[in-house]
Amino acid sequence: MATPPTTQQRIPSQENLLLDYVHRLESHKEDRRAVHIHLSALKAQNRREHHVRLAANTFDPLIKMLEGQLFTLNNSDLFFIYKGDAQNDVETSMLKLRFLFSDDPLMAGTDEGDNTKFRTYYEIEQDYETILALVRKLVHEESSEKTSDEETADPKAALQAKQGKGEPLTPRVLGRVEQALQRADLSNMVRRQFICALIGQAAPQPLFSELFISIADLRETLMPGVNVGASPWLFQHLTETLDRRMLSMLSKTSDNSITGEISINLNVSTLLSPEFMQFDDAVIASMRGSVVIELQKIDIFSDINAFLFAREFAKDRGYRICIDGLTYDTITFINREKLGADMVKLIWDQELVDTVGKIKTSDIVSEMGSSRLILCRCDDDSAVKFGQSVGISMFQGRHIENLIAEENRRREIEMAKRRSQTLDFID
Repeated sequence: MATPPTTQQRIPSQENLLLDYVHRLESHKEDRRAVHIHLSALKAQNRREHHVRLAANTFDPLIKMLEGQLFTLNNSDLFFIYKGDAQNDVETSMLKLRFLFSDDPLMAGTDEGDNTKFRTYYEIEQDYETILALVRKLVHEESSEKTSDEETADPKAALQAKQGKGEPLTPRVLGRVEQALQRADLSNMVRRQFICALIGQAAPQPLFSELFISIADLRETLMPGVNVGASPWLFQHLTETLDRRMLSMLSKTSDNSITGEISINLNVSTLLSPEFMQFDDAVIASMRGSVVIELQKIDIFSDINAFLFAREFAKDRGYRICIDGLTYDTITFINREKLGADMVKLIWDQELVDTVGKIKTSDIVSEMGSSRLILCRCDDDSAVKFGQSVGISMFQGRHIENLIAEENRRREIEMAKRRSQTLDFID
């Protein structure tokens, strides 16, 4: 009897990950390049698994510096997409590969002017459609081969897997995912959501923005069919890995759109990790006060002594602390001042209106401090109206993002009118 498909087998192929990445690049093509390394053209004895792994490892320094993303394809080819300013480093890597496979007939007569035998360079902006067609072809070829291999699979098991609600996250799957994360370019999965001051009918005023890696995008890309929340402890381990990757990105980035007044959601253990120390070294001392560290309540109370130690370290360095994940039935058990938190986040729930009521909620706001409490996950206007009615002035959520977008459009229209009026006056 054929073995049923496992969760491990359903992790998407590198070809599919590459196609998804190319689609994401469509709006970020400027100054991006790619190189397709044709290891499949090498002699069989020169493209064994350890050869391909050594070739892939050549790009590790660039990946760790967040300069590019590597895909190891089913046919042993490598596809590396990178920033244009890393061209010299990429060419250095190519020289290492040429040396590694120097005894292969493919290298005979291959020189720096050759762009077809061993590697093909692409300019993403100019060659985007060519790359897209190539990658689609690679996906089709990989899919056809996989289908052929699986023709004998148990159809009943396949149907059950398809109808299931998601396999639980297992240590084996987590290990594979974490290995993939070491080389994954997660910059396209970083999301930003503003925490804004909102008083009356005034336009929202951004105070700082929360940066986070989208678990939904990560699941879709690396773990389709996996229920990441099935095991809270394995999920916690996954978030610690994501914490380290986020800190690594922030330590090296020069992108102004993800710096400045920010908050980052971390685990207590991450605050004491070497990655956080590196992040701290990269942050100018005067800027630490503009960084808010958000900690989940469940993480805090699972080891309160570790939290107190980590909190003291972070506060001494100048960072602000926010307790995240509080609900209407847990916030009453929190003493913000004794925990040494600068802010708390209360998750919006209709039960605040229907069960808790304005009076009790107002008491909660007063106890926490009206300038210390953020009402988050505000997806509609009713959340804001109720929050304002009980003294809350800081909000976060989809509705707030929509208000910001509307205000930006209004300002753009107003500026366009002013420019038009100025031109009319000059004429």
